[in-house]
Amino acid sequence: QVQLVESGGGLVQAGGSLRLSCAASGRTFSAYTMGWFRQAPGKERTFVAIINWSGDTTYYADSVKGRFTISRDNANNAVYLQMNSLKPEDTAVYYCAASPLATPGYEPRRYTYWGQGTQVTVSS
Repeated sequence: QVQLVESGGGLVQAGGSLRLSCAASGRTFSAYTMGWFRQAPGKERTFVAIINWSGDTTYYADSVKGRFTISRDNANNAVYLQMNSLKPEDTAVYYCAASPLATPGYEPRRYTYWGQGTQVTVSS
């Protein structure tokens, strides 16, 4: 069982930066592949970034590649999403998710545990 709590969202101007954090409970955090997803109003939840259990392999959606960085701290049961050069189209609720699969890919259904989400709003 893993419980996830996101924080760090807020309102920022275009071109600005935010750092999202996801605090995880549970002693087996390091066994999970972690992902960040986002959902804009009226749209489906979509993949943003994922990181493997050790933190040495990451994948990004094309729309955020070069601007966002995912990282994790297994000693402190946390995963982060550093978001730079934010655009209005990045506005969404951002969710942290955990999968017991080594390669869950981009589909939300492959992630077992989810946080409650944190709102990110980018103004133009």
